[in-house]
Amino acid sequence: MDIMKKIPENTRILLVEDEKNLVRIILDTLVQEGFEIEVAYNGNEGLLKFHEIRPHIIVTDIMMPRMDGFEMVKRIRETDRNTPILFLSARSETDDVVTGFELGCNDYLKKPFGIAELIVRIKALVNKPRVERQCKNFYTLGQYMFNPISQTLSYQGVLSDLSHRESEILRYLCENREQVVHTQSILLELWGDDSFFNTRSLHVFITKLRHKLAKDKNIRIVNVRGIGYKLIG
Repeated sequence: MDIMKKIPENTRILLVEDEKNLVRIILDTLVQEGFEIEVAYNGNEGLLKFHEIRPHIIVTDIMMPRMDGFEMVKRIRETDRNTPILFLSARSETDDVVTGFELGCNDYLKKPFGIAELIVRIKALVNKPRVERQCKNFYTLGQYMFNPISQTLSYQGVLSDLSHRESEILRYLCENREQVVHTQSILLELWGDDSFFNTRSLHVFITKLRHKLAKDKNIRIVNVRGIGYKLIG
């Protein structure tokens, strides 16, 4: 995919950031690139503007007054699972990155960042084909029933919820059951980027899924060293 191709006309970005100097730099640059920009300075304002303008992409900080980026994205994802979201943050600990992806963000850019990299990331998300995958209503995994639509896992009639990212990963593994799936393939398919942070996040999510599938010993997600993962059972 050529991420430097022209952006679709009238592409609206919602920028949610409380650092006014950074807002000014990003705003000037993105306007020159042909984007329409709406700015909010905290999560509460960002949530209101999201429902008002329905942007094509959201670029947001995490640490903000009144409502942080995590809470804002959580509320947005309750009604909208498709609008691409890019987190900007100085917080790069694995737990923070994982939290962001669990909530449904699509990319994560660590501060300080180069403005050119921000533009490339935004264009990649905007130009990423938004093809709705034909998804099965459920998968049978031994004694488990996995519903990717409702993002739930059922064991002997007891339901447990999966996060958005956990559900996406498990669905991908189900679609390729009994086959070795390359780590890079999962990252590019679900994250759109095979960066170091995303690789660490994937490992954390795989560990969580293993715990949630542990009641049936016949269902396993095995690590194929140096290659990727394989869903068995």
